[in-house]
Amino acid sequence: MTKKRDLRIVFMGTPEFAVTILDTLIEQEYNIVGVITAPDKPAGRGRKLNKSAIKEYAETKGLTILQPTNLKSEAFLEELKSLNANLQIIVAFRMLPKVVWQMPDHGTFNLHASLLPNYRGAAPINWAIINGETKTGVSTFFIDEKIDTGEMIFQDEIAIEPNETAGSLHDKLMYLGSNLVLKTVKAIARDTVQTTPQPEDAISRTAFKLNKDNCKIDWTASINIIYNKIRGLSPYPAAWCQLINGEDLLDVKIYTAEKEIIDHNFNSGTIISTKKEVKVAVKEGYINILDIKLPGKRTMDIKSLLNGYTFKTEAKML
Repeated sequence: MTKKRDLRIVFMGTPEFAVTILDTLIEQEYNIVGVITAPDKPAGRGRKLNKSAIKEYAETKGLTILQPTNLKSEAFLEELKSLNANLQIIVAFRMLPKVVWQMPDHGTFNLHASLLPNYRGAAPINWAIINGETKTGVSTFFIDEKIDTGEMIFQDEIAIEPNETAGSLHDKLMYLGSNLVLKTVKAIARDTVQTTPQPEDAISRTAFKLNKDNCKIDWTASINIIYNKIRGLSPYPAAWCQLINGEDLLDVKIYTAEKEIIDHNFNSGTIISTKKEVKVAVKEGYINILDIKLPGKRTMDIKSLLNGYTFKTEAKML
């Protein structure tokens, strides 16, 4: 049995999701000997270098920070070895080379925001909602050569509410994941971990990387498919489509919406607007738009938009 302070943990992660897990470990007085995160990236018009959420947090705690561009470089591997870690924890980072994940005595485990083997890949939270799932969860597993395929340690499940967005589910899974990471670390320290291989023949869905093509709304699809896509991409990166309004053809983002199942005779994509609402006709009813962003404008609720913007009679979503 390993005592808490005998664990020497290297934590690897980048976004806000990972910060909560790292903070939980520090609050529980685990010994974090190093933090590995993405290099600073230029962003915005001034191309100012932006730090990752994990780096900003780690600096406030005075933790040792490494930001390798190449995880196989000799310089990085020597720095990593010098930390003398015996456990590595990965939360929303990159695929690791074998020389890195094999390094610590207690292994390297990953927290993934899905019920594996479902939704292996880059965007598990988004795709669970986009695909209309009613439950999801978090999984811890030891890393192997492939993406999200290693032997399972623990899982914890949570319901997806009918009106859940990717943003609200992200926050729930973040805290659920913190508890699961703690449970996993305690089991490793007690040497009581019993792993389970992921079934190789399982029919599982993939959490593909999000891009412009798979974030576009198809207004000819069923009302539930459209509604699930909007909430599964809210608040980031947001579902989008093209708006024809008179002579204008605009790319617009839709952040929140409601669905109304009702019979009508409009063609899919037809916009019906009043002074207070904008809804789009689809096969089984309407998608009532609540928050939208037009090019060059800030995100607005629909009433604010209608104060200064007019949808013409023939306006349509493509």
